[in-house]
Amino acid sequence: MPVRRNVIPWAPAALVATLLTTSCAGQNDDVSTPKSTASASAPHGYVEGAQEKAEQQSRLLLNDPGTGDTRVLDLITGKAQKVSRRTGTAELTTDGRFGYFHTSSGTHVLDVGAWTVDHGDHVHYYRAAIRDVGRLPGGSGTRVRSDAAVTALTDEDGRATTYRRAELEKGKAGSPRTLPGTHAGVVVPYAEHLLSLTDNGQDVARLAVYDREGKRVASPDTECEDPQGDAVTRRGVVLGCADGALLVREADGAFTASKIPYGDDVPDKDRATAFRYRPGSDTLTAPAGDRAVWVLDVTERTWTRVRTGPVVSANTAGEGSVLIVLGTDGSLHGYDISTGKQVSKTKPLLTSAPETGTDGNVEPVIEVDRSRAYLNDPKGRRVYEIDYNDNLRVARTFDLDIEPALMVETGR
Repeated sequence: MPVRRNVIPWAPAALVATLLTTSCAGQNDDVSTPKSTASASAPHGYVEGAQEKAEQQSRLLLNDPGTGDTRVLDLITGKAQKVSRRTGTAELTTDGRFGYFHTSSGTHVLDVGAWTVDHGDHVHYYRAAIRDVGRLPGGSGTRVRSDAAVTALTDEDGRATTYRRAELEKGKAGSPRTLPGTHAGVVVPYAEHLLSLTDNGQDVARLAVYDREGKRVASPDTECEDPQGDAVTRRGVVLGCADGALLVREADGAFTASKIPYGDDVPDKDRATAFRYRPGSDTLTAPAGDRAVWVLDVTERTWTRVRTGPVVSANTAGEGSVLIVLGTDGSLHGYDISTGKQVSKTKPLLTSAPETGTDGNVEPVIEVDRSRAYLNDPKGRRVYEIDYNDNLRVARTFDLDIEPALMVETGR
């Protein structure tokens, strides 16, 4: 996820490969509900306490910060499950499995019980019981990033700690490890290391690479002015800087960094400071002021500024899909990214018209997966499922008993 108001979308599913407790020598998609620990005879893909399924087990985690009402909407069955209340949530984020409720009293963790493990040549889909994990320290400005092995928290003062992912999977927080120094941006787990932009008390931060024990192992000669926004893609980690983006990659244990500049001078109010994208995609979106959207093609290393008019939220599935924009008219608009032309539009979907701006108000968001997009309508107490490959057709409408002001998708 920057700080994304509802999610910071997070890492590709490939990063959670070590969730498996057996090797990948073969493939068996039988559903298993184990009674004890894994053994040598356990089928490939065995995960204790989980069922393996033949299709992705997508779920939406929804929260009303005012009342604390929280629901998990199963997108397979269409049913919503009531879970523990979480009041005062300033931001809701996810790493694909766990939901993080960012409050002034700490970060509360919920195992939403749906995730994907991507091995490249085949994929495993899992579902398990939903359960509370507990509270991690840090106020509402704390940022969370994860990979298969660790979850990193960076607070507003730049202090960072890491937690063992295996402990979270067992339903407990475990003991944290402190990462030395202060950090100008969020600490991002990547390629079995931790990436950070170190804070030297000036506007310009320098890239540093740590091992998981907290020892600095590399310092690529790269700077980033006023870092804001980050994303983990198949091409590497993208870090937002004042003059564009910094792309950090790893190959054979060596880390390199290269700039992806805007190409022109961009005013501070128009720069990309928070990225939204489909997990696993290499196409990122970010507001470009309040009347346009940046699209960053990480593969081509190019920025495209799409003039859209007033923007509340935007996202895209990438790979030739349309740019989806929620306008202040409450309608979804589809844009051809290459031409900038609007190619589709829905009728107004929201019960009350949203507003643009960065005053901290919670606004509806667009979540995107490989086949559908989801838009929350808080005042209407519903979520729309959108087929973005069919002119933004409303495929399903989920009526709820709460106002889903915050929404993230898990299971991807």
